[in-house]
Parts: sequence; C-alpha cells; structure tokens
Amino acid sequence: MSIRKKGDKAVGLRIPEGMHAVPTSQARRRLLREGARADEPRDTAFRRIILSIPAGKVSTYGRVAAAAGYPLYHRAVARLLRTDPPDRLPWHRVLGAGGEIKLPADAAKEQRARLKMEGVKFRGKRVDMERFEHVLRAWEAFD
Repeated sequence: MSIRKKGDKAVGLRIPEGMHAVPTSQARRRLLREGARADEPRDTAFRRIILSIPAGKVSTYGRVAAAAGYPLYHRAVARLLRTDPPDRLPWHRVLGAGGEIKLPADAAKEQRARLKMEGVKFRGKRVDMERFEHVLRAWEAFD
C-alpha cells in the first residue's frame, strides 16, 4: 500500500492519537537498538522456542523470533545465542535463512560437526531444510 502525502500529513492513513508516522529508517534503527538489548520476557520466549527444537532438526533465527511472537527480531535471537552460556541452549540447531551457518570459522565448523552428529545432512554449505527443518509450534513451547 502506498501512502499519498499532502504536506506533512498522510492521506488515507489513520494514526492513533498522540502518535505520528515514523520514517522507515528511524523505525529500523529503533528496532536494531531494541534487539541489541537484553529483554528478559523476549529472551525467555526465544529460549523456550529454541529448546523445543528436537535433536536432528533445525530452524532459522527468523522463524524462532516469529514463533516467539517477535517476528522482526531475528538479530535478537542471534545476540541471545552469542551471550548465553554455551551449552545452556542447543544453539547449533539455529541457522541463518535458507539453512546457512552464519558463525565465523571455528564456530561454524563446530556447529556443522554437532549437526552431523545428530544426523542432519547438508547440501553443500547449507542444511537440507526440506528434510530437516523443524516446524515450530509456539503453543507447544508455552504449555
């Protein structure tokens, strides 16, 4: 949907009282700032979803964030996995979009080795997502 503007006001778009439209670049910066900070309720939701991924299955940062109720916070999932104690969560089961390992050098080798030990197969550098992607069901993680 495109918004036609007339002067400073958007035409055909109702904005709640006390709020104003925020340019996309500002909204994106705010989202990145919020995702970079720890947020206990959000991080707890991410942990529950990550813990629901069974051995031999994988998911992506974006799908974990969406299943936890924070669809635009894939970077916050990555931050959580970087900052939590190493073996508290099955961090190796969370990948980048399309099944790509996003970690640098030795960490990427370790992630790949852990996934292979669980029986996950690769197509080149990416996990075969058709066979090994876990369908996240948020309602199961929050029982």
